[in-house]
Amino acid sequence: MARSASNNKVADALRHLEVADVRLAAIIKSVGACEIKMRKDPFQSLVETIIYQQLAGNAADAIYRRFVKIYGRFPPPGQLLATTHHKLRAAGLSRRKIEYLKGLSSCVSDGKLKLTLLPKLTDEQVIEQLMQVKGIGRWTAEMFMIFCLGRQDVLPVGDLGLRKAMQRTYSIESPVAGKNARHRASMEALPQHCHMVHVEVPGKIQGNRIITLFRR
Repeated sequence: MARSASNNKVADALRHLEVADVRLAAIIKSVGACEIKMRKDPFQSLVETIIYQQLAGNAADAIYRRFVKIYGRFPPPGQLLATTHHKLRAAGLSRRKIEYLKGLSSCVSDGKLKLTLLPKLTDEQVIEQLMQVKGIGRWTAEMFMIFCLGRQDVLPVGDLGLRKAMQRTYSIESPVAGKNARHRASMEALPQHCHMVHVEVPGKIQGNRIITLFRR
């Protein structure tokens, strides 16, 4: 079950961005209201993010629905671990993603990854804990912090869609790599609106994946 981030905080962030940057102000006006929906269940959030990795939105949606249909509801780690590769492959999951999902389930089941402790950790500690699991990199950890932990100052600068959006918005020849940025008054709203710039460009099929990730 998803829950929404505070509308007041999103509104404050948007007002800050509108004042701080004319180009972002134009994007915000064009896109309109946005909402971040968060996941209550940390295990489900991680499983979902792994399934969506490197897939267009429609394809990922279909695979995710077939995955859940195997069980009739979202499975706990032990049940996922016990599921045969054949069943998971029939749902459309690649062998590598099955390996990642089972590895995650194993880490959660044996206590190597204590999901209940993550909200108490700093961003870097959360990333360090999650990256112990094969298949979880910094991007997946950042998605988890945004959509499950509800951290409003995370800007996933390694996200391809966000970088392309910034490249287009600011006429940058190539996206510049950098460390995770922080600006506590505005980071909650920035990813959605910058991704929308990318999504709205005709012919950019990959935008489906981006909009799925940032506005579900």
